[in-house]
Amino acid sequence: MTHDHDLVLRPTAAQTEAALNPPPGRTGGDLVVETLAGLGATTVFGLPGQHALGMFDALRRSDLRYVGLRAENNAGFAADAYGRITGEAAPLLLSTGPGALMSLAALQEAAAASAPVLAIGSQVPTAGLGGGRHGYLHELPDQAAVFRGVVKSVHPVRTPSQIPSAIAAAWQSALTAPHGPVWVEIPQDVLLAGTSLPQVTGLDATPEELAPRPELTAVAADLLSRAERPLIVAGGGVVRADASRKLRQLAERLRAPVVTTFGGKGAFPWNHPLSLQSWLEDRHTTDFLEDADVLLVVGSGLGELSSNYHTFAPRGRVIQIEADLGKLESNHPALGIHADARLALQALLETVGERQDPEAPERVRALLSKVAGRLAEQDLAAEQEVLASVRRALPADAPSFWDMTILAYWAWSAFDPKKPNTMHSAQGAGGLGYAFPAALGAAVADPTRPVLAVSGDGGALYSIAELATARQHDLDVTWLIVDDGGYGILREYMTDAFGQATATELTRPDFVALAGAFGVPAVRTTPGTLETDLAEALSAPGPRVVVLPAVLRMFAPTHRG
Repeated sequence: MTHDHDLVLRPTAAQTEAALNPPPGRTGGDLVVETLAGLGATTVFGLPGQHALGMFDALRRSDLRYVGLRAENNAGFAADAYGRITGEAAPLLLSTGPGALMSLAALQEAAAASAPVLAIGSQVPTAGLGGGRHGYLHELPDQAAVFRGVVKSVHPVRTPSQIPSAIAAAWQSALTAPHGPVWVEIPQDVLLAGTSLPQVTGLDATPEELAPRPELTAVAADLLSRAERPLIVAGGGVVRADASRKLRQLAERLRAPVVTTFGGKGAFPWNHPLSLQSWLEDRHTTDFLEDADVLLVVGSGLGELSSNYHTFAPRGRVIQIEADLGKLESNHPALGIHADARLALQALLETVGERQDPEAPERVRALLSKVAGRLAEQDLAAEQEVLASVRRALPADAPSFWDMTILAYWAWSAFDPKKPNTMHSAQGAGGLGYAFPAALGAAVADPTRPVLAVSGDGGALYSIAELATARQHDLDVTWLIVDDGGYGILREYMTDAFGQATATELTRPDFVALAGAFGVPAVRTTPGTLETDLAEALSAPGPRVVVLPAVLRMFAPTHRG
């Protein structure tokens, strides 16, 4: 009798010969790149450093494409976007100490947004490990400890034979729901050590599926079928699970209105009769959600932004589907279902009853009318037209990446992404400098579509050096820089809170001339010519910069009593 676990794949004669006679001159670095290729990676991002040179030397003996950026945090943002667009784990090669630490802001964003990033960093030689003060360049007492509070998992390596298994385990971790960044750490001498190990030709690191418990989905289906006023909050987990179609089917069967979180933009059609769009920072929407007798939250933890700064207080029953176990009931009591959004929605579709509610679309229209009325009272037509110009200029299937800037804050609520997985921002961790390097990573992932990056002048200076990367690789990225002379959103926050702003005004360069110095064509535009200038830039090959000098205002908050 043969059991599945007794089956062993037998190597072919050619494979046996290759294993017995591996190519000479290979090192631990070769094991790294062979493992990545065996797992299916085709592209790596990063920045070389002294302790990591064994990995980078091995790249020239591989078929992996290397895209180097000018700062490690920017390389991390590029890998983050590559992972979001492709759904693959994006390898990020880093050096020890300062190089590794520079990636932390990007890895925090990847963790908050559940983007799969496989960070592989070097370490001082093994003789310098153990917490002593040996005086090696870049030495830290416990480098891996710095990453444990940021990434999903940490995988230290101490010998060459550990490299393939450690990277495969990290790959699987990064791609198991919820996706996220992982950290592999390999000492310099291990990367440089010669090896006679066979070439790595293939590895099985298939992520495990996170299926819902059937007794929980049965209860959820019963609650939703009997609800009088069901509502759905769709978060980023729906987009990451490629579950937008299943969400739409469920919403239509239940006649349940749907609001998408800022991380879940595109999870539900913007102009669908049941779409509440994304006006989560509006008290009218908050009240509407609180009135639901059954609220289905899919792929969201109902965090600060998704709960209108924790002012949301549901009065009905909450059902929460979430792949991140730590987010289940972290903010509100709920029927918590620990599962991938796609699998859980499929289970609900198989069991939920069909509801009749012909008045649901009218309730949605009434709410959106209230939101529009509140905006109309604030004299914000100029801001809305700027955002509309961006939407008209951007092709429907083109991805966009938004920095922490006033126009992005508008976009979270008011921008129609047209399609799932096309609008991304740094609202997970909230760091500056995300948009442009992330857009470069997206352009590497899919060179068939133009990519838009949107930054303020303050955020743009975080990643201005990547104009060189864009030019070097001729990536089709258009960078819209809204130049308001400072940190505009912080200027508003401080003025509202203290009556005046401090440390928010900036001396900035002539961005058009600066882009030209990198060999990147640039144009200065106006609100009236923005749509035309942006559309022309997006249709042209290679990188482009469009600078819009404008001071935009935010709509008034509704969470302050």
